[in-house]
Amino acid sequence: MYENTPWWKSGILYQVYPRSFQDANGDGIGDLPGIIERLPYLADLGADALWLSPIFPSPMEDFGYDISDYTGIDPLFGTLEDFDALVKAAHGQGLKVILDLVPNHTSDQHPWFIESRSSRENPKRDWYIWRDERGEGVPPNNWLSEFGGSSWEFDQATGQFYYHAFLRSQPDLNWRNPQVRKAIHDVMRFWLRRGVDGFRVDVMWHLIKDEQLRDNPANPDYVPGQQPYQQLLPIYSTDRPEVHDVVAELRRVVEEFNDRVLIGEIYLPPEKLVAYYGQNLAGAHLPFNFSLISAPWNAQGIARLINDYEAALPRGAWPNWVLGNHDRPRIASRIGDDQARVAAMLLLTLRGTPTLYYGDEIGMPQAEIAPDQVRDPWERNLPGLGLGRDGCRTPMRWDSTRHGGFSTGEPWLPLGPNLTLCNATAQADNPASMLSLYCALTALRRAMPELALGDYKPVEATGDLLAYVREYRGQRVLIILNVGCAPDSFDASRWPGRILLSTFMDREGELTDSTVALRGSEGVIVRLQGA
Repeated sequence: MYENTPWWKSGILYQVYPRSFQDANGDGIGDLPGIIERLPYLADLGADALWLSPIFPSPMEDFGYDISDYTGIDPLFGTLEDFDALVKAAHGQGLKVILDLVPNHTSDQHPWFIESRSSRENPKRDWYIWRDERGEGVPPNNWLSEFGGSSWEFDQATGQFYYHAFLRSQPDLNWRNPQVRKAIHDVMRFWLRRGVDGFRVDVMWHLIKDEQLRDNPANPDYVPGQQPYQQLLPIYSTDRPEVHDVVAELRRVVEEFNDRVLIGEIYLPPEKLVAYYGQNLAGAHLPFNFSLISAPWNAQGIARLINDYEAALPRGAWPNWVLGNHDRPRIASRIGDDQARVAAMLLLTLRGTPTLYYGDEIGMPQAEIAPDQVRDPWERNLPGLGLGRDGCRTPMRWDSTRHGGFSTGEPWLPLGPNLTLCNATAQADNPASMLSLYCALTALRRAMPELALGDYKPVEATGDLLAYVREYRGQRVLIILNVGCAPDSFDASRWPGRILLSTFMDREGELTDSTVALRGSEGVIVRLQGA
């Protein structure tokens, strides 16, 4: 990290899915003591902060994204004392700790909802979104749940429908109610006082719904066989203008404490995403940019994506990039092992804060999950559409033993193939491994302010090549990435220098004074002459 620069600008974020990182008690599910055990690994990798997916008490119908108590720790993961120990140990290793905040919805087992559904007169009735039917048995509008079917559930006891954007056991909170806002703000303060360094806010763009609950229009581009949710354009159920006031309030709570960060999960195109930085940059510090996850993997498309995003950023806003997370297939399986190395160099050399997803640094593949092993409610509700997220949530592979060093018991999900080579211990001993490449990239990023903080300048390249310069106070590096499988060459006559790192880990010090020959799926970082 760099002096006088917020840590979240120059730092590298690392997402831990707690169920799958390290199991310390042998029950097959990862836990907080297990994460503490692996903190030295994260420090050695070069991470600056770990973001924990939800660890709060929960019925686990959506694996922690259905919270029944915002200020506790689920016994599966440990205790509050374990959490305090984790924060202390992480800070001792120079690592920040970011919690997943899920303010859009609770579990239907949360005391707030139990009260809310007890009667129409209950003081917490308006903490959730309740409406009358608009015809006998007909929901209030046509809104759909992301997990399939109507987003409205009828409650027989009180004779009204409640709204749920996801599972029916995940009722949405009513963020138009000031009491709800205050309650969540108090939750944030509870954790910030315990030393948490910030929050990643789940489905931030969902928080406010249309006040009139108007029907969503049909999606003219919907193709039968796609996710049913995509039949409608969610213009009234998501991304409402009033959401930015809500985000600004969350930011003000974070700023009651020193040196903290607010991150937003927002699946929107860049021109809409950037609005979540807020007026005068008073919104989220980092509205997550997921565009690389879904982008077609070709040089011209990626170059255009980067340029469009950079152009859309408000003045002074800091960019960020994400290659993988707990909701999308693994990068190594999306584009192949060789291109995953190129993707690693792209992620860690672009301007902006990078987020790594656990296991991507060793090239963990998307695991095939047998029908009888499926845990994800999305896949269970909508089988056959390829929406299941279990395959990217499988346990971390620490070594080549039976359960990969993750647990002494049977893991909650299978580990998947190729355990012998795809594990952290084997790769730590191999100077050309994916893990060694990630460590070399993070080390360069720490050592070179042009990579951590420098400007981004695109460089003209042809075919399957993507090239750009990062510059900081006269220091410049050139990055050239071959996004194709065939060898190619880059005209370096205007870019003399020497190679600092190749994704093949075998060209350090090589001069680039005319042409840089690149193997298929190779990337290089070049220190430019005179820089």
